[in-house]
Amino acid sequence: MQISRRTALAAAAFFATGLTTASAQTTWNLPAAYPADNPHSVNLTDFAKDVETATGGKLKITVHANASLFKAPEIKRAVATGQAQMGEVLLSLHENEDPVFGIDVVPFLATSFPQAMNLYKASKAAIEKKLDAQGIKLLFAVPWAPQGIYANKPLASVDDMKGLKWRSYNVGTARIGELIGAQPVTIQAAELPQALATGVVNSFMSSGGTGYDSKVWESLKYFYDVQAWIPKDVTFVNKAAFEALDKPTQDAILKAAAAAETRGWKAWEEKSNWYLDQLKAKGMTVQPPSAALKAGFQKIGEQLTADWLKKAGAEGQAMVDAYKKM
Repeated sequence: MQISRRTALAAAAFFATGLTTASAQTTWNLPAAYPADNPHSVNLTDFAKDVETATGGKLKITVHANASLFKAPEIKRAVATGQAQMGEVLLSLHENEDPVFGIDVVPFLATSFPQAMNLYKASKAAIEKKLDAQGIKLLFAVPWAPQGIYANKPLASVDDMKGLKWRSYNVGTARIGELIGAQPVTIQAAELPQALATGVVNSFMSSGGTGYDSKVWESLKYFYDVQAWIPKDVTFVNKAAFEALDKPTQDAILKAAAAAETRGWKAWEEKSNWYLDQLKAKGMTVQPPSAALKAGFQKIGEQLTADWLKKAGAEGQAMVDAYKKM
C-alpha cells in the first residue's frame, strides 16, 4: 500500500511539472485513434495550433494520431490517470462503464446531423458529469457520418449476414453481430486495415470515413447506407491539469475547443457524401438497404434500444424524452 502511495505521489509531482504556468513552454500530449488525414485528426491539429497561437506559444499540444501513443480503448484512462493531458476517443467505446456513454449509438434514435446535435445537447450535461467524476473535463464533441454496413457479398436481408466475420468496436456493434448470427470480432479502427487484409473480418458497420481510411475497397465490395446512428468522438482534458493552468490559458483552450466543435461538425456534414462518392469511385457498390434489410435492422434496433433503456434507467429515459421534445 505504501509503495502504491509513493508511486502516486511521485507521479503527481512529475505530472505537476508539466502543468506549471511559468513562462517556459509547456508541452502536452493528445493521443487520438485515427489516421492523420482523418477529419477528426485534422481538427485536433487545428485545435492544437489555435491553442499554441492564443497562448503565445506557452502551451504546445502534440497530437499523436492513429493510436500511436495509446490504443483507442486506453486513451480515456490515460488522461484520467495523467499519462496524457488530453485525449480524443469514440465515446461509445465506454458504454460498458456507463450506458450514458452509449446514447449516441442507440439505433435510429438520431440519424441526421441536426438530430445528432439535438441528442448531444440533451445528453451533454450528463456526459460532463460522468467524466468529471473520473477527473476528466469535456472540451468538445464531433460526430462521424451516419453508419452503414460493409460486406463481402450482396445482402438482401439480415439472414444473408449469418456466419459473417463481423467487426465490433462497442457494445452495440457486438450485440448486432450476435443478433444477426455473425461472428463478432473486436477490432479498433487502427487495426481494421490489417484485419480486412488478412480476412479476420469481412463485414462491419461504420461510416464512409472509416471505410476510406481503411481502403476497404481492397477487401470488400458492398456498402449499404443503413444510417443506423451517428456516433461522436469526445475530446477532453485531465481536470487537474486544466485547473493548474492560469486563467488566460484556460480561456484559450475553451475558446479553441468551441471553435473545434463547430468546425468539426461542419467538416463531417460536408464530407459525409464525399466519402461515399470515393467508395463508388474505387469500384464499390454503394446503395440504400433493401426494404427487407432495412426492416431487419429496424427490428434489431428496437431490441438494442430496449436493452439500452433497461440499463440506462430513468436517467437514460429522461435524456431521450428531452431529445424528443426538441
